[in-house]
Amino acid sequence: MLIAYCCILIAALLPYVWVGIAKTSAPGYNNKNPRAWLAQQESHRVRNANGAQLNAFEAFAPFAAAVLMAQFAQVDPQRVTWLAVTFIALRILHGVFYLIAAHRLRSLVWFGGLLCVLSLMVSAILRLAA
Repeated sequence: MLIAYCCILIAALLPYVWVGIAKTSAPGYNNKNPRAWLAQQESHRVRNANGAQLNAFEAFAPFAAAVLMAQFAQVDPQRVTWLAVTFIALRILHGVFYLIAAHRLRSLVWFGGLLCVLSLMVSAILRLAA
């Protein structure tokens, strides 16, 4: 479970990687009003990095809950680890595809990440129902 817990930590930090890219991709970042600055940017890289940040925040809670549900239900630790690592790999790819504006690939890996989360949750439910 150590690796799965480390994956929760990585998932919690990923949004900050993407927003860091957004804030350093254009000159004149204003920390006094960062949301207004981001909203005014015309750079696709800045806007896409900000979108990756927002989506990473949205994906974090279900993923963390799914790992903890699986751990609580005593799902096979190898299965939990495999799904958690796969989720992280897909979320990193999601951010990269967001940055390079590869929308079809981005959607594909987003869906793969969702399947990882759902697999963890369903595994926990089935384990407790048995």
